[in-house]
Amino acid sequence: MIEITDQPIEVQSCIDAVQSERAGAVDVFIGTVRNHNKNKEVVRLEFEAFDTMAVKKMKELADEASRRWPVEKIAIVHRKGVLEIGAIAVVIAVATPHRKDAFDACRWVIDTLKEVVPIWKKEIYENGEEWLEAHP
Repeated sequence: MIEITDQPIEVQSCIDAVQSERAGAVDVFIGTVRNHNKNKEVVRLEFEAFDTMAVKKMKELADEASRRWPVEKIAIVHRKGVLEIGAIAVVIAVATPHRKDAFDACRWVIDTLKEVVPIWKKEIYENGEEWLEAHP
Protein backbone atom coordinates (compact mmCIF):
# COMPACT_ATOMS: atom_id res chain seq x y z
CA MET A 1 0.00 0.00 0.00
CA ILE A 2 1.76 3.08 -1.28
CA GLU A 3 -0.34 6.07 -2.18
CA ILE A 4 -1.03 9.79 -2.21
CA THR A 5 -4.62 10.56 -1.25
CA ASP A 6 -6.92 13.51 -0.73
CA GLN A 7 -9.05 11.44 1.66
CA PRO A 8 -8.50 10.86 5.40
CA ILE A 9 -5.97 8.09 6.02
CA GLU A 10 -7.32 4.95 7.68
CA VAL A 11 -4.52 3.98 10.08
CA GLN A 12 -5.96 0.52 10.71
CA SER A 13 -6.02 -0.16 6.96
CA CYS A 14 -2.29 0.62 6.82
CA ILE A 15 -1.62 -1.72 9.74
CA ASP A 16 -3.79 -4.44 8.20
CA ALA A 17 -1.94 -4.10 4.89
CA VAL A 18 1.40 -5.00 6.47
CA GLN A 19 0.32 -7.87 8.71
CA SER A 20 2.35 -11.00 8.07
CA GLU A 21 2.72 -14.29 9.87
CA ARG A 22 6.48 -13.90 9.40
CA ALA A 23 6.54 -10.51 11.14
CA GLY A 24 6.96 -10.29 14.88
CA ALA A 25 6.90 -6.49 14.79
CA VAL A 26 4.93 -3.74 13.11
CA ASP A 27 6.16 -0.21 13.66
CA VAL A 28 3.79 2.62 12.73
CA PHE A 29 4.60 6.30 12.31
CA ILE A 30 1.62 8.66 12.26
CA GLY A 31 2.36 12.26 11.35
CA THR A 32 -0.34 14.70 12.44
CA VAL A 33 -1.00 18.40 11.92
CA ARG A 34 0.03 20.39 14.98
CA ASN A 35 -1.19 23.86 15.94
CA HIS A 36 2.23 25.55 16.09
CA ASN A 37 5.60 25.67 14.38
CA LYS A 38 8.56 28.01 14.84
CA ASN A 39 6.71 30.03 17.49
CA LYS A 40 3.78 30.64 15.13
CA GLU A 41 0.19 29.51 15.61
CA VAL A 42 -0.77 27.22 12.74
CA VAL A 43 -4.42 27.30 11.60
CA ARG A 44 -4.16 24.51 8.99
CA LEU A 45 -1.79 22.96 6.46
CA GLU A 46 -2.08 22.57 2.72
CA PHE A 47 -0.13 19.78 1.01
CA GLU A 48 0.54 19.60 -2.70
CA ALA A 49 2.19 16.70 -4.46
CA PHE A 50 3.34 15.67 -7.89
CA ASP A 51 1.30 12.47 -7.48
CA THR A 52 2.89 10.14 -10.02
CA MET A 53 6.42 11.14 -9.11
CA ALA A 54 5.66 11.06 -5.38
CA VAL A 55 4.28 7.51 -5.60
CA LYS A 56 7.26 6.44 -7.71
CA LYS A 57 9.70 7.84 -5.12
CA MET A 58 7.72 6.28 -2.26
CA LYS A 59 7.95 2.88 -4.01
CA GLU A 60 11.69 3.40 -4.37
CA LEU A 61 11.91 4.10 -0.63
CA ALA A 62 9.96 0.92 0.12
CA ASP A 63 12.30 -1.07 -2.14
CA GLU A 64 15.39 0.45 -0.55
CA ALA A 65 14.08 -0.19 2.97
CA SER A 66 13.51 -3.81 1.95
CA ARG A 67 17.13 -4.06 0.80
CA ARG A 68 18.45 -2.56 4.04
CA TRP A 69 16.22 -4.42 6.51
CA PRO A 70 14.27 -7.70 6.46
CA VAL A 71 11.00 -5.96 5.63
CA GLU A 72 8.06 -8.31 5.16
CA LYS A 73 5.61 -5.58 4.12
CA ILE A 74 5.47 -1.80 4.12
CA ALA A 75 2.77 0.85 3.76
CA ILE A 76 3.36 4.52 2.99
CA VAL A 77 0.34 6.80 2.65
CA HIS A 78 0.47 10.60 2.46
CA ARG A 79 -2.39 13.11 2.34
CA LYS A 80 -2.63 16.08 0.06
CA GLY A 81 -5.03 19.00 0.15
CA VAL A 82 -6.22 21.06 3.11
CA LEU A 83 -5.64 19.45 6.52
CA GLU A 84 -7.02 20.83 9.75
CA ILE A 85 -5.26 20.68 13.13
CA GLY A 86 -5.12 17.09 14.38
CA ALA A 87 -5.56 15.54 10.92
CA ILE A 88 -3.27 12.70 9.90
CA ALA A 89 -0.86 13.79 7.17
CA VAL A 90 1.20 10.62 6.75
CA VAL A 91 1.25 7.01 7.91
CA ILE A 92 4.14 4.62 7.52
CA ALA A 93 3.80 1.02 8.69
CA VAL A 94 6.67 -1.46 8.50
CA ALA A 95 6.50 -5.16 9.35
CA THR A 96 9.71 -7.08 10.09
CA PRO A 97 10.57 -10.24 12.01
CA HIS A 98 12.06 -8.23 14.92
CA ARG A 99 11.28 -4.82 16.46
CA LYS A 100 14.66 -3.14 16.02
CA ASP A 101 14.51 -3.54 12.25
CA ALA A 102 10.91 -2.29 12.16
CA PHE A 103 11.83 0.84 14.16
CA ASP A 104 14.97 1.51 12.12
CA ALA A 105 13.29 1.01 8.75
CA CYS A 106 10.27 3.13 9.68
CA ARG A 107 12.44 6.00 10.89
CA TRP A 108 14.60 5.84 7.78
CA VAL A 109 11.53 5.91 5.51
CA ILE A 110 9.96 9.01 7.11
CA ASP A 111 13.28 10.86 7.29
CA THR A 112 14.11 10.07 3.67
CA LEU A 113 10.56 10.76 2.46
CA LYS A 114 10.93 14.32 3.77
CA GLU A 115 14.09 14.76 1.72
CA VAL A 116 13.27 13.18 -1.64
CA VAL A 117 9.53 12.86 -2.27
CA PRO A 118 7.93 15.76 -4.19
CA ILE A 119 5.40 16.84 -1.55
CA TRP A 120 5.14 20.49 -0.53
CA LYS A 121 3.59 21.92 2.61
CA LYS A 122 2.08 25.35 3.15
CA GLU A 123 1.43 26.46 6.72
CA ILE A 124 -1.49 28.80 7.16
CA TYR A 125 -1.30 31.18 10.14
CA GLU A 126 -3.78 33.67 11.55
CA ASN A 127 -1.86 36.46 9.80
CA GLY A 128 -0.14 34.86 6.82
CA GLU A 129 1.17 31.72 5.23
CA GLU A 130 4.48 30.12 4.32
CA TRP A 131 5.59 27.28 2.02
CA LEU A 132 7.85 24.81 3.78
CA GLU A 133 9.51 21.55 2.93
CA ALA A 134 7.18 18.68 3.81
CA HIS A 135 7.49 17.64 7.46
CA PRO A 136 10.45 19.70 8.65
